[in-house]
Amino acid sequence: MSDNISYELQVEIMKRLPIKSLIQCRSVSKTWKSLIDSSEFAAEYNRHRTKMPHIFVRYDDLTDYNVRYVSILDDDNFPRNRVFLTPPLLVQIHEYYNILGCSHGLFCFYRADSISGTGKSLLWNPSIRKIVEVVVPDVTDWETYETVLGFGVCRETNDPTIVKITHIVSWGGMESASCIPWQVEIFTLSTGAWRRLSGNLPRKLVRFQFDSADDCCSVVVDGVIYWFATERNTMDGGSRNLIISFDSLAHAPSEHWLSMFKQRESLMVLDNVCEEDRMAYDVWMMEGGVTKSFTKVSTFSYNTDDYVTPVGFRKSGEHIVEIVEGNRGHLVGYEPHSEHIDNLGIYGVLDTFFVHPYMETLFLLDHPTARCDRTMGNISGFD
Repeated sequence: MSDNISYELQVEIMKRLPIKSLIQCRSVSKTWKSLIDSSEFAAEYNRHRTKMPHIFVRYDDLTDYNVRYVSILDDDNFPRNRVFLTPPLLVQIHEYYNILGCSHGLFCFYRADSISGTGKSLLWNPSIRKIVEVVVPDVTDWETYETVLGFGVCRETNDPTIVKITHIVSWGGMESASCIPWQVEIFTLSTGAWRRLSGNLPRKLVRFQFDSADDCCSVVVDGVIYWFATERNTMDGGSRNLIISFDSLAHAPSEHWLSMFKQRESLMVLDNVCEEDRMAYDVWMMEGGVTKSFTKVSTFSYNTDDYVTPVGFRKSGEHIVEIVEGNRGHLVGYEPHSEHIDNLGIYGVLDTFFVHPYMETLFLLDHPTARCDRTMGNISGFD
C-alpha cells in the first residue's frame, strides 16, 4: 500500500481482504504482522467482514479408505468450488479422532484414552492451518458415570471453550452414587486452564444421549451448546426426549428424532416420518424465547429403496443427504420446495460422511501451536 494511505485506512482495507490475502500481508512488515496477529483485529475482522460460507465434508475414500477432508464454497456455483484440506498431523496419525464440534470456523477433534482416563482435544482452524492441543483430564466411561463434552466459542468473550460434564449414566445407580450426579468444568483458551462450575445444574433424572465415538453429538448456535437428552419419569418408569443447553431444557418435537443440525443461526431437529415406499423425515426449527418451541419448516420425501441419511444443510435451506447403495454412499442436495435432487459428486464409504457449515475466521492466529499442561494449568508451545 502507498505511504500516502493513512494507517487507519490501511486497517479498514485489510478488514475486507479474503483470508488468504490477509495471511500473505503478514509477511509485508512487522507492523502489519503485529496488527493482523492481534486478538483485537481478529475480532473486528470476524465481525465486520462479509463472510463467504463454506461446507466442510469429511469421509472415507472408496479407493484407499483414507479419510478425505473437503471445503466447498457455498455459493451459486455449489458444489464446483471445492478444495481438499490437509488435516492436523496428529489426526492423520491417529484417525480415530472424532469431531466434537464446530464453532466460528474452528473444528474441535477429540479422542479419549479409557486406560489413562485422559482425553485429548485438538482445536483446528483449517482456514489458517493452525492447531492448538488441549488435554482433557479425568475422563470417565464407567458403569455409573460418563463424561460428556461440548465445544463452542463464547458469544460474549469470543473465547474458544470446551465444556466437560461428568454425570450419572445409569439410572439404576443414582441412589448408590456416592457423590453429586452432575459435575461441570470448562476450559477456556485464554486462560489455558480448567475450572469447575456450580449453580443451576440439570435435574437428577436427566441423562445425555452422548457417544464419544460419534461425530458432533452437540450443536452450537449463537454461542450456546445443545445436546440431546432423556429424562426419566419416576411415576410410570417411562422417559421423554429433551434438548439441553447450559441455560435451559426444551422438549424435543418428536419421540422419533434422528439428529440435530445447524442451519444459519438456527437449531434444526430432524425426526422420522412413516411413508409407504418412501424415505422421509421432517425438519423442525427451534424458535427463541423462554418456551423454545419448535416449528416444522420442511419435509424430505424421496421415492427409493436405498438407505437415506440427512447429514447437513446449506445456507439456502437445501438439505444435504447421504444416499447409500450397497457398501458406498454419495451426497446429494435436496431442494424441499421444488423437491429437486442434485448429485454433489462426492462418493465415500457408507456412513462415514460428516458435513458442517463454517465461515473462515482468524481464530487461533495469535496462539502458538500448543499443549495444555494438566497439572500446571497453563499453555506452553511453539510457532
